[in-house]
Amino acid sequence: MTTNPGKLLIILGITLIVLGLLLTFAGKIPLLGKLPGDIRIERENFSFYLPLGTCLLLSVLISLLLWLFRR
Repeated sequence: MTTNPGKLLIILGITLIVLGLLLTFAGKIPLLGKLPGDIRIERENFSFYLPLGTCLLLSVLISLLLWLFRR
C-alpha cells in the first residue's frame, strides 16, 4: 500500500465518489437485484430478500478490478 498521505486521500476520495454514484444510480441498472440466485420470499405480513446472485456478481467484478489495478 502507499505511504504517502496525499495519494491515500485521493484514493479514498475517488472511492467515495464511485460508491456515491453507485448508490445513486443502482436502482436504474437493469437486472441488478433480480439475478438468478437472488432469494425473495413475500408473504402476507413478511418479506425477505437475500441477493446472493447479485453479491456473487459484484464480488467477481470487484475482484477482477482489483486484480487489474495491482498488475
